[in-house]
Amino acid sequence: MSFKKEESKLREKLAQIEERVNHVTKDMSKSHSADFSEQAVERENDEVLEGIGQEAQVSIQHIRAALARISDGTYGNCAECGKAINPERLEALPETVHCVSCASD
Repeated sequence: MSFKKEESKLREKLAQIEERVNHVTKDMSKSHSADFSEQAVERENDEVLEGIGQEAQVSIQHIRAALARISDGTYGNCAECGKAINPERLEALPETVHCVSCASD
């Protein structure tokens, strides 16, 4: 079975997330204000940006793993039970590794 549509969607999503990570990295590398109260707010923002960056890195790993599964022919099969994942589920969550049944367990 061909998963060209899913692969395209995954590559587009990967590019968007990588761009977001680049923006987060750039924002975090900015120097802080000399004013102490402004510096405190900036450091709080850094914590939020760091959380966003970490979440994005996890998404990148999931997407790259899905692309690898497409390449090796295992994409679309549940990692738990081995059955085919519903095409509608793959369309909604192209990086998923579980069918609905196994995901709900």
